[in-house]
Amino acid sequence: MANRVARNQERKSRRLKVRFGTDELSKIAFLGNASVAGAWIITGQPERVGTLLRFCIYLPEGEEVLVRGRVQWAKKIPPNLIRLSKNAGMGVKFTRFESGLSIFSDYLATLRY
Repeated sequence: MANRVARNQERKSRRLKVRFGTDELSKIAFLGNASVAGAWIITGQPERVGTLLRFCIYLPEGEEVLVRGRVQWAKKIPPNLIRLSKNAGMGVKFTRFESGLSIFSDYLATLRY
């Protein structure tokens, strides 16, 4: 088993709509938890580990955060069982914010958990 690296940032849980894809933002998913370093994306269509992706995270006030990231782990679950699974989807490490880093950081700071 690979060595796990401890996170430097606390993850905050919040269900937010996310669009993602390698080039086009063609797939829809939800954010399970996040920090400015990475996120858990809840989806029935996770990409393979190591894949570079683009994400658009939709915040409640209507702002959009554009970020790139690399898939660190993925667990594919049948669509009808996603709500029952505790870790369906993929873990993503953010590599670069294209826009909205300060907005996203401020939003996460307002969340308690």
